[in-house]
Amino acid sequence: MQAKLNFAWRWFATAFSFFVFGVGGIIIPVIVVPVLFLLPGTRLKREARGQKFIHIAFSSFIKLMRFLGVLTYEIHGAKELRQAKLVLANHPTLLDVVFLIALIPNANCVVKGALLRNPFMRGAIRAAGYTINNGEANDVLIDAKEVFNKQQIMIVFPEGTRSVPGKSHQLKRGAANIAIRTNVDITPVIISCEPISLTKQDKWYHIPSSPMHFNISANPIIKVSDFQLSNSTKNARLLTDYLTKYFNAEVGVNDSVAN
Repeated sequence: MQAKLNFAWRWFATAFSFFVFGVGGIIIPVIVVPVLFLLPGTRLKREARGQKFIHIAFSSFIKLMRFLGVLTYEIHGAKELRQAKLVLANHPTLLDVVFLIALIPNANCVVKGALLRNPFMRGAIRAAGYTINNGEANDVLIDAKEVFNKQQIMIVFPEGTRSVPGKSHQLKRGAANIAIRTNVDITPVIISCEPISLTKQDKWYHIPSSPMHFNISANPIIKVSDFQLSNSTKNARLLTDYLTKYFNAEVGVNDSVAN
């Protein structure tokens, strides 16, 4: 009976948490974004205010879920994350970006252009000046250079989407292109969740038998100079191959596992 009550409570707590997230997604574009833009300052200052607000909002959301018993977490290398330039992370769950932004006050994320059509996300994207990926690699590279010039930290999920549990990671070349062409070192971040939940195949209400436990680790920097050997295209391909093997090894997945 106690186990059933605990499960029922976590289902309710999960539903309440995502309800709060949805309400926030409505409030931000209606109230917060106009206020942030009306405050005096340059575009850069408005972006900084937006990023800091989203950072605080996401941090509060994670703490709410922990308070309600939905999840627990441990962070390794939080200081290194705040000092990074280009953060590349694996992407097992829906909450990965929420955790990373909660840890980085001046985060700038590469997000899919389709998210601008999501009423719960577009307000945060616009308020923080996040980088939009509409499929044009050159546009993202230009935006990335601007992000680094503004002393913001860029977060990229090199797979481009959430990974499938037990399947090998297949990284796209975009993240490596950013590192190579901007000559910026990589801070790799490994995210794990046990029991695994909120994957690409899961609905929010498919909650696990026990609270999710997240482990987020910022690993030692990968120096991009080690891959500046030939032309940019070849360098990006070499770095992508290295990162694919690196992330698969870190999450314990064999490269030979079929997709």
